[in-house]
Amino acid sequence: MKILMFAASFRKDSLNKKLIRNAQKMMPAGQEVTLMEFNEFLMPLYDGDIEAATGIPAAAQKMVDAIAAADAVIIASPEYNAGIPGTLKNAIDWTSRAKPDPWTGKQVLLMGATPSMIGTNRGLWQIRQALETQGCFVFPEMLGMALADKAFNAEGELTEERIKAGLPKLLAKFTDYAAHQTKRK
Repeated sequence: MKILMFAASFRKDSLNKKLIRNAQKMMPAGQEVTLMEFNEFLMPLYDGDIEAATGIPAAAQKMVDAIAAADAVIIASPEYNAGIPGTLKNAIDWTSRAKPDPWTGKQVLLMGATPSMIGTNRGLWQIRQALETQGCFVFPEMLGMALADKAFNAEGELTEERIKAGLPKLLAKFTDYAAHQTKRK
């Protein structure tokens, strides 16, 4: 199965980049994984006038193509002010303008890491809502990792034992689910 993975963060030392890289290493065997950097998708704020004048920007089209080529998508996202990062929402808005919409029918797993004690669950629910509106099947289980600034060593390797043990199980459940759903198409 082809899986696109990215962290919805531009920050060089992002906790979500660390999380998605660890998830990539923990993926069950047999998956064809593409890990992309979110800064490959730099695009202007969505504007219907821009779309009418010039169409979908090249960076948005690159993201459309990456999503369309995948059977499933795994996103690690920060939470900004208890919500979805504006850059990710903007990317969803632009990519949803493509015909056909690359999100429709896509299997998605959401996760996020934050230094706060609350985790990223509020933002993940907003992302879930935006993606489900586009026809995605967002996996019921999400990973909202709290206190993530203490969960990685200097090399970016996951050291928090509960997450380290649970993440491979979550990825296995998701890939089994996504493979089953993809075969049903």
